[in-house]
Amino acid sequence: MNASDYCPVTREIIEDLKRICGEAFVYSDDARKLAKYSRDKVPGQPGYLPEVVVMPKTALEVAEVVKLANREMIPITPRAAGSGLSGGAVPIYGGLLLSVERMNDIIEIDDKNLMAVVEPGVVTNKLDVVLQEYGLFFAGYPMSEEFCFIGGNVAENAGGGRAVKYGVTGQYIQGLEIVAPTGEIIQLGGKRIKDVTGYNMVQLMVGSEGTLGIFTKIFIKLLPRPTVRQAILVLFETPETAIAVVPEIMTAGKLVPTSIEFMDGFTFNMTAKALKESFPYEKIGAAVLFEVDGTHLSVVAENAATIRRICRERGAIEDYLATTDPEIERFWRIRKRIPWDIMRYTPHQSVEDIVVPIANIPLALSNLKQIGEKYGVAIPVLGHAGDGNLHAIPLKNPASSVAHWQEILPALLKDIYAMTAELGGTISGEHGIGHKRRDYMNLVMSEAHLDMMRKIKRALDPKNILNPGKVFNFI
Repeated sequence: MNASDYCPVTREIIEDLKRICGEAFVYSDDARKLAKYSRDKVPGQPGYLPEVVVMPKTALEVAEVVKLANREMIPITPRAAGSGLSGGAVPIYGGLLLSVERMNDIIEIDDKNLMAVVEPGVVTNKLDVVLQEYGLFFAGYPMSEEFCFIGGNVAENAGGGRAVKYGVTGQYIQGLEIVAPTGEIIQLGGKRIKDVTGYNMVQLMVGSEGTLGIFTKIFIKLLPRPTVRQAILVLFETPETAIAVVPEIMTAGKLVPTSIEFMDGFTFNMTAKALKESFPYEKIGAAVLFEVDGTHLSVVAENAATIRRICRERGAIEDYLATTDPEIERFWRIRKRIPWDIMRYTPHQSVEDIVVPIANIPLALSNLKQIGEKYGVAIPVLGHAGDGNLHAIPLKNPASSVAHWQEILPALLKDIYAMTAELGGTISGEHGIGHKRRDYMNLVMSEAHLDMMRKIKRALDPKNILNPGKVFNFI
C-alpha cells in the first residue's frame, strides 16, 4: 500500500477528534507542534509530518479514535516517547499520529502478586523510582530508561544492559489491555504467572511495533531488588582479546553476570576523555564493563573476584572495581553517554543493532572491519556482549561528501545484514525494524516466514490502518 490508498484528514474529522479527546489535545494547524512528531532518533532520516496529532487519555478515547480512522480510511501511527531507532513511530503516510504521552499513570503496585499495572506513557525510570520503596524492580529495562516510555519498550521488546542475567522486556509482560486495529478494547493475560489458555496473544503483541494493537494498560512482573551490586571495568589492548574473555567468564567462571558491555577503543576513549577520566588511553583497544548483583555480599564479591582473575589471566591490561552506587554509575556513565558523543562526532551515521550467536562475535567484529575498509568508513562497535547484541555504527568518512555517504549507505547496510545472517544472526535485537530495516527483512527471513506475518496482520488489521509501512511491506 502507499499514501494514495488512504484518505486525507478533513476538517470534519479533526472536529470529531476534538470531540473525542478535547480541543487542547488535538494538533492540526501548528507546524511547529506537528514537527515534534515527525521523527524519532534515527540519524539523518527525513521527517514525515502527520496531518493531525491526538493525545487521548483513556482506552475508550483510543478506541473511538481508532474506529473513526477505520471508518474514514486514515492511517494511525502510535507513538510513545519517540526515542526509537528504527523509524517505527514516524508517520510515513501522514494521517493521524496517536501519542500516549497523557496515558502516564502508574495504576497499581501489587507487591503481594509482584506485579505493576501501568499505562503506556509512564517513563521507565519513573516506575523504577517508585518500585525502590517496595524493594522491587522491573528487570527488563532498556538503556534509555530515563526518557523512554514503557509502552514503547513493550512495542519494541526492548533490551538493555541487564539482559544477560534477566532477559528483555517481553519476559516480564504478563498482560496487556489493547485497542485492536478495528477499535475493540481487549484484555490479554493479566496478573497470572502461568497461562496456556489458547494462543499466547500477549507475546504476539510484544515487539509488534504498533502494527497489531495500541497498548492502553500493561501488566509487568516484578522481581525483588538486588541489595548488593559490584561493577568491574576491564581494559584490553585489542577487541579480540576483550571479546574472547566473555564465554570464559560463563564457562570457566561458571557464573552469569548481570551485565557484560563491550566498547571498542574508539568509543570508550572518546567518551572517557570527554568525561575527563584518567585511563592509559594509548594502550586501550577495547573495554568491557561487567556488573554482578545479588543479596549476599560474599557471593557478589566472589563473583567479581572471579571475573577480575579470568580477565587478568587472559590479557587484561587494567581492571577497576566499583562497590558503591556512585562508583558503579561512574562506569555506566561512560557506556550510556557513548551514543550521544558519537552523534556529536558526526550526525551522518547509522546506528545498527545486529545480533549473532555469542561465539561468533569475534568473527562479526572482523567482518565489520573488512566492510568498513571496503567502503572507506569507520564502523565503531559497542553493545551487549553477553547476549551477542552489537551496535555497529557506520560513520561518514570526513573526507567524503554527504551525497557520497547517502549513495553508499544502502549497500553498506546490506553487506552488514547479509554478513550477520551468514553467522546465524539477525538484523535487530532490541531497536526493532520500523521502516529503517523493513526492506532488508528478506535477508534474514524466508518468504514463507514473512507471508505468515502478513497473514496475521491482514487478519487483525484488514484495512492496514495501524502503523502502515513498518516491519514489512503489506501486499
